Amino acid sequence: MANSDQMPKVDFMKDGEIDKRLLQQIKFVERQNLVRATRLNRMRRNARYTGLLLGGITLSIYGYSIYSIKQETFLDDFEEPAVTVKQ
Repeated sequence: MANSDQMPKVDFMKDGEIDKRLLQQIKFVERQNLVRATRLNRMRRNARYTGLLLGGITLSIYGYSIYSIKQETFLDDFEEPAVTVKQ
């Protein structure tokens, strides 16, 4: 039994004679839909690669920043000034 969400398949040759122009137009629309679907899949794949590349760059910059801050030693030699109490 077919899923109730889907329309039943139509066999144009069995369901009666169909006009040749209508059949030609249906095939044209199917080809256009295939081209559109292929283009959208390619765009989606390219968008995924772009997102991964930008995410990788962002994480690399973040990691380098954390690494370079850990190497800084300018606060290691810092001595707090002596507190003087006024009397």
